[in-house]
Amino acid sequence: MNRLKVVRTGMVAAAVGSLLAGCASGQNDSHDTNAGAAKPAAAKSAAAAQQATLQAKLAKAAQAHANELGQIPVLMYHRVVDKPTTQDDRTPQQFRTELERLAREGYVPITAAEYVTGHIDIPAGKHPVVLTFDDSSPSQVTLDGTGNPMPNTAVGILEEVAKKNPGFRSVATFYVIRDLFGKENLPEEAAQILLWLHDRGYDIGNHTRDHKNLHGKSKEQVTAEIGAGQELVSKLINFKPVTLALPYGNQPSTKEWGLKGGSGNAGYDFGGVFLAGYTPAESPFSKKFDPLGIPRIRSMDKKGDCAKFCSTAWLDWLKAHADERYTSDGDVKTVAYPKFKTPFLAKRFTDRALGY
Repeated sequence: MNRLKVVRTGMVAAAVGSLLAGCASGQNDSHDTNAGAAKPAAAKSAAAAQQATLQAKLAKAAQAHANELGQIPVLMYHRVVDKPTTQDDRTPQQFRTELERLAREGYVPITAAEYVTGHIDIPAGKHPVVLTFDDSSPSQVTLDGTGNPMPNTAVGILEEVAKKNPGFRSVATFYVIRDLFGKENLPEEAAQILLWLHDRGYDIGNHTRDHKNLHGKSKEQVTAEIGAGQELVSKLINFKPVTLALPYGNQPSTKEWGLKGGSGNAGYDFGGVFLAGYTPAESPFSKKFDPLGIPRIRSMDKKGDCAKFCSTAWLDWLKAHADERYTSDGDVKTVAYPKFKTPFLAKRFTDRALGY
């Protein structure tokens, strides 16, 4: 009997609740009808807006001839000195001339860190170039007493060219070793230079501490040397390099040792490992991109071996084969390319794909 009473009570309560709900809805039936009709209309409007946005992005990419699966020159420099003593040295005038050519031909410098992470934020129609400097020579950056770079250093020249060419960014990546721009035994002054670079958007990379050839070394030796290079920077400023340039371009017997290893403060997990030279690099969005061995191009004129394989020759080639060169659509959130290149897109970037 009690069970029947409970059930009846529940049925009455439910009926009252239903009645109240019906009264409430009945007070504004016409409004609800309009709202129901408005929902599909709003959805259609949102879909139309999204489609219009997509079409605008596709049109912009097509107008820019965007190809974000194209090749990117990663240029390799060492010393910038008045009297070169090795084939890797460039004079201030040679360096300035090459930068002016890059600006004239629509290149915009990005850092190695930006490149390997795919954060290539440059205007539509422009082409990225990565400027890298090995061995942390004083000729690359020396600060005067007021904290400004000396005029004929690499940074001084880069800043000068950037001022004369709006949109040409004054950024580069410096692969440091223990010399630390001639400040090995002056930690405060070394830290001062690293902070100056970091605060202005320049990138600091790992080139190992002692610039030892890693080829043929044991895993322990390889990871210790790279880890020491990581600690060299992190002890001076609050920053850990995210890319490595291999000394002499020589890979360890197991390539993966160069990408990840070490322990504690000396641990590393890089986004990319750079070689010493040879060809333009693949887009970070391409299936061909290999973070274990990213090629660079030696800065040099067309002569000898460099008639085909150094910066002047490769910049000529990229100019003549514009469809092979990375060209931006101006939107860092998308990866734009001619639709027929879709098979070359790495799957992890499918959600950013913009094939036109």
